[in-house]
Amino acid sequence: MTNDVDEIRLTLPHIELAARLFGPVDGRPVIALHGWLDNANSFARLAPRLEGLRILALDLAGHGASDHRPPGAGYAPWDYAHDVLQVAEKMGWPRFSLLGHSLGAIIAVMLAGSVPERVNRLVLIDGVIPPLAPAELAAERLGMALQAQLKVANKRRTVYLDVDHAVEARMKGAVAVSREAAELLAQRGLTDVPGGYSWRHDLRLTLPSAARLIEEQALSFVDHVICPARLIVAEEGMLAQNTGLLSRLPLLMEQLPGGHHLHLNDEEGASVVADCINRFFAEP
Repeated sequence: MTNDVDEIRLTLPHIELAARLFGPVDGRPVIALHGWLDNANSFARLAPRLEGLRILALDLAGHGASDHRPPGAGYAPWDYAHDVLQVAEKMGWPRFSLLGHSLGAIIAVMLAGSVPERVNRLVLIDGVIPPLAPAELAAERLGMALQAQLKVANKRRTVYLDVDHAVEARMKGAVAVSREAAELLAQRGLTDVPGGYSWRHDLRLTLPSAARLIEEQALSFVDHVICPARLIVAEEGMLAQNTGLLSRLPLLMEQLPGGHHLHLNDEEGASVVADCINRFFAEP
């Protein structure tokens, strides 16, 4: 396990993103994508355990230390996919692998299916396709999203008296994490504000999405993945209960103990996930 890590900023044509670089300079290039409202420290325990990989762990736009998108712009998965391709161009990586958790796994699948010639290998941690919605609800969903966007200017951030209160709030978030995981995420996710601390993510990330795919659209991205791929399913996570979806996926899967953040919640989980990924990258 190596603890070498560099902090970098990537100035893209449309936005500036922050990232952490793990592993040897001459390692196989991997872009790591975290989950919703997390940041690059989602991989702080896992990345140092991965062998022979040059891992660029992004703070996705609107998360961590990365810029927020300008007014009027959105945070759809395909917008993130565009960011990732721009990052690869900036790094000089014509081909690369993708490691995604949750939302990051969704982005990774969409990118690997859309530009399969660019992606060498694909590792997904407890995520595959985005939330779905029936086609007949499209107009209703867009209307709900537009109304929420009109009101976002009046939305106020929660201010926590100290870091510990902010950490406790993250532990009890929509997807609960361990205290150690929340503390790691807080290192990149908190900012000083008058009266204490706030999570720095863009408030627009909490708004309802303007559009959702139907199942056939979502699965078409999976079907167009041609590189070797591995899906890690957390036994107590979000995917394990969706046996219908899992049975339809043409992906090699490995179920591992732990919750949705099994790679981050504790050292044991990170080690088990790392063993799985190292074996996958060692395959011919």
